[in-house]
Amino acid sequence: MAEPSNDDFFHKLTGFTRFEGVTDSANYRPLPDGWLLAVADIVSSTKAIASGHYKSVNMAGASVISAVLNALDKGDYPFVFGGDGALVAIPPSGEARVRQALAAVRAWVKEELQLDLRTALVPMSAVRGEGLDVMVARFNPSEYVSYAMFFGGGTSWAERQMKAGNFIVEAAAAEARPDLTGLSCRWNPIKAHNGEIVSIIAVPGNSGNSAKFQQLVADIIAISREQSRDAHPVPVEGPTPSLIFDGADIEARASAAPADRWRRKIAVALQIVAVYILDKFGLRVATFDAKVYRRDLAANSDFRKFDDGLKMTIDVDAAQLSRIEARLRQAEAEGICRYGLHRQDSALMTCFVPTPLMRDHMHFIDGASGGYAMAAMALRGKQPSELAAGE
Repeated sequence: MAEPSNDDFFHKLTGFTRFEGVTDSANYRPLPDGWLLAVADIVSSTKAIASGHYKSVNMAGASVISAVLNALDKGDYPFVFGGDGALVAIPPSGEARVRQALAAVRAWVKEELQLDLRTALVPMSAVRGEGLDVMVARFNPSEYVSYAMFFGGGTSWAERQMKAGNFIVEAAAAEARPDLTGLSCRWNPIKAHNGEIVSIIAVPGNSGNSAKFQQLVADIIAISREQSRDAHPVPVEGPTPSLIFDGADIEARASAAPADRWRRKIAVALQIVAVYILDKFGLRVATFDAKVYRRDLAANSDFRKFDDGLKMTIDVDAAQLSRIEARLRQAEAEGICRYGLHRQDSALMTCFVPTPLMRDHMHFIDGASGGYAMAAMALRGKQPSELAAGE
């Protein structure tokens, strides 16, 4: 059967609803020829996190997804959020617009967040020229949103190429601004309720045994499923609104020019107050119901993903974490995987909400004290030869 090769590739994929489906190759289809991978990450993200800028790092990573999807008219395209970076697969029809968006978001991150964002646009022809591929699946955590899962080695190779200085998209002029409509960082860190928030990255090892790696992934998912709600770090009723405005400044920087920023900060603050009041008293305004929004927020969150390896930010107790670590150590000793793991007391949420009146808002979950970036550093530390291009 011929694979779809147009802009609707991802939209046409049949989704799966149980996360265990990430290990089933039947759920994946190859990215069409001619498509490209928009890749980005923060240089020296762990240093920025150590300096207390974890919200800015996550905002920078999510800004890439926001800028690219907005440049493509909020179309349905596969992407993955990596904490300190992101990847979006795009059709050839969007190349010029996405190249411009990447250049603008790189300049914005430097100017407004004081972080160095690398960006690259890697063609699938280059990926397949290396004998690799990008296979894509569609995971539906709720009836309103879908997240892409990737395997085939191609996304990891594209990231390594970016770090080596290939396929780079240079920053635009300082005054260039990406369209970051819908990007927000309003929620406070979400405290663990089972034990600890743990960010895990597990990638294939040197054994080359894909069947055993798939079994490892299935085992880790099975252990985490034994925890309440599959170890979801966000309560089922969603995070509790509070009158704390730490994210208002970052959001204002994303959505308003400097001259209008004070107005935007006031608007964000008023919206935070409004949601707090509506939730506290069980009120509704038009079609907006704060309690429904919070439940959707939890259901729509991307706390688990597969991107050439398993990535999870989960809330687990000591017993479950001990079992997960033991299984990972065993697999690493057998050459089945390499892994990195980072513990913290809370999770962090960055959101892409085109409009709160619709239920398809997306929420990106990471650990609040470095999460995936720190787990990746632990993983890389096990093979120093891969550090050459930096973090």
